[in-house]
Order: sequence, then structure tokens, then C-alpha cells
Amino acid sequence: MSSPAEYYKSLPPISKAYGTLCFFTTVLVQLQILHPLFLYLDYPLVFKKFEIWRLLTSFFFLAPFSMKFGIRLLMIARYGVMLEKGAFDKRTADFLWMMIFGAISLLVLSIIPLFNSFFLGIPMVSMLLYVWSRENPNAQINIYGLVQLRSFYLPWAMLLLDVIFGSSLMPGLLGIMVGHLYYFFAVLHPLATGKSYLKTPKWT
Repeated sequence: MSSPAEYYKSLPPISKAYGTLCFFTTVLVQLQILHPLFLYLDYPLVFKKFEIWRLLTSFFFLAPFSMKFGIRLLMIARYGVMLEKGAFDKRTADFLWMMIFGAISLLVLSIIPLFNSFFLGIPMVSMLLYVWSRENPNAQINIYGLVQLRSFYLPWAMLLLDVIFGSSLMPGLLGIMVGHLYYFFAVLHPLATGKSYLKTPKWT
């Protein structure tokens, strides 16, 4: 078995960077070096007081140290990594563009009062899970050793578990919506029409 350091080194770059930022953001909050009020998305503060960092930091705080935090971090380490190593293998720029598209979409949707979310980390993880489930719809998933289902239904199962454990429905639902929006324009629409409106920009 590889050591934790070797495992970490083997992770693909975008999932590794995002998971690391989420982990250390939560550590800093737990140590009371950072306060969640400094991180959350608030458009009046962004536009009136120019607290621009909130457009980024709202994606890095998943939750305080808890089972909820651990599950989301494991989702990045498992499904984000499998997506980047699988469907996006050797397509790091495409994977980054997917996350940028997801982030912009979540920021735009958060302007709408119905979809307003202060922290966008959980919607981002939910988006990654949804896209992975569409790319691998027939994989068999075991949830807590109790239920086995096709991976196509996993995002919806996690949404149901959020409700059962008393969490808000909206963050996970937002991620599914944005994940489907990305998958439609990146995969389904090009397959149906031969036209792609979501090409990755040239980075060089």
C-alpha cells in the first residue's frame, strides 16, 4: 500500500488543489484564525465594499469539522479524482474549465433570491458528483453498506440523505442543476447537433 504522502502526490492537479483548499480553509476556521463571516458570499459586501475575495472563498468552506465535512471532502477525493482521471484524463484544461463554468453558474444563480446560497462549496462538490454519475451511469455504488444502487442515482440519493439528516436541500440541488447544465452543453447538445457552445478556451 502507498503511504498517505504518495497517495496525495498521485492525485490529479485540479481535484488535489480544490480538496486541499477546502481542507485548510476548514482547519483555519476550526482554529479560529478565519471566521466563516469573512468567507461567505454576500453581494452587497462584494459590490459596495469591494470584498471581492468572497467570490472565491465561498467555494472553499464546506462545513465545520463534522461528518458532513468529511463526506464532502471524501467526495472530492473519490468522485472528483475519478472524474479527472477518467473522463477528463489528459484533459486538465477541460476539467478546470468545467469547474470555472460551474463556479460562474453558481455565482449567477446565487443572485436569484430563491437560489441564494452563502457558501458554494457543497454545490460545487454536488456538481462534480453529478457529472461523474453521468459519465459512469452504470457503476454500482454501496451507500454506508446498506443500499446498493446505480451511480446514475447517486446525486439524488445524497440529496435525500441531506434532507434526512436535516441539511438544506438547496445546496445539493443547485449543484445538480449546474452539473446538468454543464453536461447538456458539453456532451448532450454536441452529440445531438454536432455543435459545441462550451469549448475550453485556449490557455496559451
